[in-house]
Amino acid sequence: MSNITLKVNGITVQSNVDGNRRLLDFLREDLNLTGTKEGCAVGECGACTVIMDGKSVCSCLLLAAQCEGAEITTIEALHRDPVGKKLQNAFIQHGGVQCGFCTPGVLLSTKALLDVRPDPSDDEINEALEGNLCRCTGYQPIIRSIKAVLKAR
Repeated sequence: MSNITLKVNGITVQSNVDGNRRLLDFLREDLNLTGTKEGCAVGECGACTVIMDGKSVCSCLLLAAQCEGAEITTIEALHRDPVGKKLQNAFIQHGGVQCGFCTPGVLLSTKALLDVRPDPSDDEINEALEGNLCRCTGYQPIIRSIKAVLKAR
């Protein structure tokens, strides 16, 4: 067991976790933050993407104990951020959401990009989304949604 302290969605959390407890399971089962999804469990699909210390990461590949002192943002907090709220609205308006399974990860990958690159190029957007698989949209509605937010700035 490891005692960890981290900040999740702006709230300091302290917990004892098993050494093999993944961040994904800690968020979903211990903190009841179920917007983070498990898809592939091997870091290939991006459904479990969260923002950790400003970078998008696959929570299925991290142990909770590795996150000691980290700041984690999940989809549940995105609406509190002005850019995050605009992204969520644009995804709804422009069809970037279909089945919705990949959407939390895609939104968080995009938010992490926009935090460091407020006006990203098409290549930078594509690169930021490389780790997020979507079987429904063909990615064009996702890209349109992101560009709508950029245009509105």
